[in-house]
Amino acid sequence: MEKHGSESYFVLGEGLLTESVGGRPPVLARTVEAATPPFRFSRMGPGGGGRQPSESARRKLGDAMAIGGGGNGQIPAGFTYLGQFADHDLTFDRTTVMLGELVSASQLLQARSPSLDLDSLYGAGPTDPESEKFYEADGIHLKMGRTVAFEGIAGKDGFDLPRGAGTTAAARRKAIIPDPRNDENLAVAQTHLAFIRFHNRVVDSLPSSLAPAQRFARARRTVTRHYQWMLRTDFLPRVCAASVVNDVFSNGRKAFEVGATPTDVPTMPIEFSVAAYRLGHSMIRRAYNWNRIFDDGFGSLDLLFRFSGGSGNLDRLARLPSTWIADFRRLYDFTEAGRADLAVPAGKFNRAMRIDTRLSTPLRDLPGFPASEDNLAFRNLSRARMVRLATGQQMAAFLRGKGVSATTLTRAQLREGNDGAAIDGLTQSQRQAVLRDTPLWFYILREAELNNGKLKGVGARIVAETFHRAMEGSQISIVRDPTWRPSLGPDSSTFRMVDLLLFAFRGRKALLNPLGG
Repeated sequence: MEKHGSESYFVLGEGLLTESVGGRPPVLARTVEAATPPFRFSRMGPGGGGRQPSESARRKLGDAMAIGGGGNGQIPAGFTYLGQFADHDLTFDRTTVMLGELVSASQLLQARSPSLDLDSLYGAGPTDPESEKFYEADGIHLKMGRTVAFEGIAGKDGFDLPRGAGTTAAARRKAIIPDPRNDENLAVAQTHLAFIRFHNRVVDSLPSSLAPAQRFARARRTVTRHYQWMLRTDFLPRVCAASVVNDVFSNGRKAFEVGATPTDVPTMPIEFSVAAYRLGHSMIRRAYNWNRIFDDGFGSLDLLFRFSGGSGNLDRLARLPSTWIADFRRLYDFTEAGRADLAVPAGKFNRAMRIDTRLSTPLRDLPGFPASEDNLAFRNLSRARMVRLATGQQMAAFLRGKGVSATTLTRAQLREGNDGAAIDGLTQSQRQAVLRDTPLWFYILREAELNNGKLKGVGARIVAETFHRAMEGSQISIVRDPTWRPSLGPDSSTFRMVDLLLFAFRGRKALLNPLGG
């Protein structure tokens, strides 16, 4: 598994918060913002001070969380990896694909700030020398790749990410996309490919009278607005209480960058990055019914990493073997769009695990990490200590002070949960400390666990307000253009992920599931 993600956080007004090394306490270094600062984090609520659990308690709590179980949720499994794709879009540093020539400080600042305008798909655009490799010769269409024939299934154009640059085997396997994190597992790689197809289909649907110089810009605006609409109306209400999402997008933010000039560069709250948006770790399945070949749970999480170019080696092949093309019917419910012909038997459909305090067992032993640090739950809890994150109780009180309805969970609720992680393995004093000052990530997952697997209260508010601000501050924004409505769905108010896939794959079963079955 490829290691990535921030192990240090530049928090505005505080400086650089870095990972502890060899048991030494975290380093807090005050720095002066340069013209090209690192990715800009901020603190939405109060600092947590020293209210984080001890290392021993974090290890025990991490072990309790990584025991698997929890059961299926109601969310189709594809949304787990759509959420990861959106996370990479939010945290994509566009300066990595820019030459830096004639780039202003303000552009660099924007490039290192959260946005939801698909920079992870488009890079710096086809006219940028470092990004033109992502595009076809026409400078409008995005490149796609071809799978390699395997076990009697022919290679297929347009079903893998573009690859092939370089002279070594590893370089030839590397995906030619702006954000290499989108090739870290096969599920997010196939999601990225679906967005490439979506862009290319939008390009092909533009009026022929449109001047070539305008075609890319028009297509990108159309794609980005539909993407934002889908996140706001389809993704967010699946993972958060819909009432919270609707309140934020209808009435505005109450806690995060309230009153900010809409076009100002946003920041990202560490409460979102280190706690609330780590909900996806709870949604991951141990195995998937991936397609007709890797069926009945044989699409294991380990194999989804192996058959990627980032974290795996594509089983030593240069491109994705055709046997591993996704069957999107098993990941998204197309009956929502009235397409009963694209339904699969219930036993073949993959649902995400319920959002709760339990993580899939493979996340207990992360490959590539020392044995003392290979439990993802322990790493998440330790990262919260590093950045001195507020506790769940502190954030609930903070939000209430901002006029947000956020009821503090009782000690009984935090202790018992609802078929989630049991904290009996902690000593009595450790349990009391955790129930008094609950780590924000655990608190938010417990909220969801008690709300049938949807973020509520503290967690829902942090996620909804962060997405709202990131959309508002994006160069293309439906928040700043409230009159915009989608045109590629069934009506002027509806555009879901299934609608995006239907448009991208021309509504054809043979493209959404090219292996049949």
